[in-house]
Amino acid sequence: MAMASSASALLLAVSLAALHLCCRHGQAADAGSGNGITAIYSLGDSITDTGNLVKEAPPGMFETIKHLPYGVTFGHPTGRCSDGLLMIDFLAQDLGLPFLNPYLGKNKSFDHGVNFAVAGATAVDPADQYNVTVPVPVASNSLKVQLRWFKDFLKYTFGTDQGKQPQTLPSSSINRTFLHGSMHCKAQILALCDCMRAEIRRRLRTSLVLVGEIGGNDYNYAFFEDKPVAEVEKLIPGVVKTIIDAAKEVLDMGASRVIVPGNFPIGCVPGYLAMNAAKSEPADYDSAGCLRELNDFAAKHNSRLRRAVADLQASYPHAAVAYADYFDSFLTLLHNASLLGFDAASTRKACCGAGGGEYNFDWRRMCGFNGAAACAEPSTYLSWDGIHMTQAAYRAMSRLIYHGKYLHPQILSFPEKYGQT
Repeated sequence: MAMASSASALLLAVSLAALHLCCRHGQAADAGSGNGITAIYSLGDSITDTGNLVKEAPPGMFETIKHLPYGVTFGHPTGRCSDGLLMIDFLAQDLGLPFLNPYLGKNKSFDHGVNFAVAGATAVDPADQYNVTVPVPVASNSLKVQLRWFKDFLKYTFGTDQGKQPQTLPSSSINRTFLHGSMHCKAQILALCDCMRAEIRRRLRTSLVLVGEIGGNDYNYAFFEDKPVAEVEKLIPGVVKTIIDAAKEVLDMGASRVIVPGNFPIGCVPGYLAMNAAKSEPADYDSAGCLRELNDFAAKHNSRLRRAVADLQASYPHAAVAYADYFDSFLTLLHNASLLGFDAASTRKACCGAGGGEYNFDWRRMCGFNGAAACAEPSTYLSWDGIHMTQAAYRAMSRLIYHGKYLHPQILSFPEKYGQT
């Protein structure tokens, strides 16, 4: 009985201290945050990953994105799948925030948000969808995994001024204390849990959460296995449901601004164009030189996703939920390439690749491999490596979406002192 009393007293002391820190920290956050966005949290894949994959990849895997020419425009490789910055970087700049550090990075500041996106990630867990033939970890960090990281991060940072995990007793001690401790102690623990949830909601109230872009790799891996479009279409309902369920969880945690992006017109991507060149007929292409069937497929995904986002907007009227139209914004960029400073003759060609020709893309000699080379002026190309876009293209996309007409509805306002990047 004496041991139980000691444990109860110790737990009570720890609980009171953590409760005091939690509530004191929460009050300070509310007082200084104002109405603007103070942090960005991002879930997604290689379109958004700022370095998570290279932090997790075993030695010898995914070496290309760890070295130049990846990052050549930025000045050095960063783990981004581009020659430089991504849309998420330009969005952060325009909101007056620093670039998002990857969650798996060590000794990084997460004061203004965290990037949980991982290149190669799928929406649906691969094991639940099909037998993936690509190597781990490229497909292992699904949206479910990233959402768990997000929740863990918020829990671990809820109650201290330094953003570190508060000291707690082992779960066995807590269980014994609940069995033998006083009702007063139990009340303090419940109050601590309530305070933690309130602090998380406070943080999310002045944050922006991006749930995607994700889902593209669910389809990519199926297409890379040479599955017909009609079969891959069967994945769409599950992929969209997974994305929307994740957005619901984020909103239920207290997020007040959530953006859910759609998929790109993949029929315009050099990698897909090159992969299908031998088996396609002239009638398979549209006036922009894109594959109609693949673009129709992406449009079906986006249509279903956009309807689901509309349902979210109706279900969470007190939150600002928006759909980011990557499909139409990219087509606008493609059709106005020369006006926006790009080489119109290179809109379907990879800047970094091998093979020359119309697409400059060879799956056996992708960017970073022997035999591949980068173009002299990436800023004139839309595609960096045949799959991902250049920094210049991502900047243009960011302008079209976040400062233009492709965010539905427009839920962002930008500080006047930070111009459009």
